[in-house]
Amino acid sequence: MRRFLLPLAIFIVLVGFLAVGLRLNPREVPSPLIGKPVPSFRLPQLQAPDQSISPEDLRGKVWLLNVWASWCVSCRQEHPVLIELDRQKKIMIVGLNYKDDRAAAIAWLKQYGGDPYAISAVDADGRVGIDFGVYGVPETFLIDKNGVIRDKHIGPLTTEVLKNKILPNAEKLARD
Repeated sequence: MRRFLLPLAIFIVLVGFLAVGLRLNPREVPSPLIGKPVPSFRLPQLQAPDQSISPEDLRGKVWLLNVWASWCVSCRQEHPVLIELDRQKKIMIVGLNYKDDRAAAIAWLKQYGGDPYAISAVDADGRVGIDFGVYGVPETFLIDKNGVIRDKHIGPLTTEVLKNKILPNAEKLARD
């Protein structure tokens, strides 16, 4: 009887860990980059490939970095929300077109209602996305005036997430 107690205890502990893990929300995975400067990059712009963009160009502004791709099904769901956010002019939206074909990305923007991005950078090989810790698209980062990442949202943005989390945080950062 005693020889079964240790395996039973180990099994119960493992079931406990599994139960806790199943209750976690994968969209709330904390980013180790929160509170740290934006990774440095200089990438060509989607709409103007002869021009480039870097985080230094955005110093002094609170902005969203939205990682997207034409092959991303969830990006279609998020796109109308970004279009509406752009119309409101509450925050600058910068796109990071991730592991995508330039022509496909431009066609996708036209097909799905327009370009909500003030600027889109082309991360064709995905290296900048890796620096940001992106493991799926879409992902969105809130960046303060000093170029520090203040928040990260995994998955498609929704009106509720913008209204209840992103925009209040952005307004506070703009005042600071």
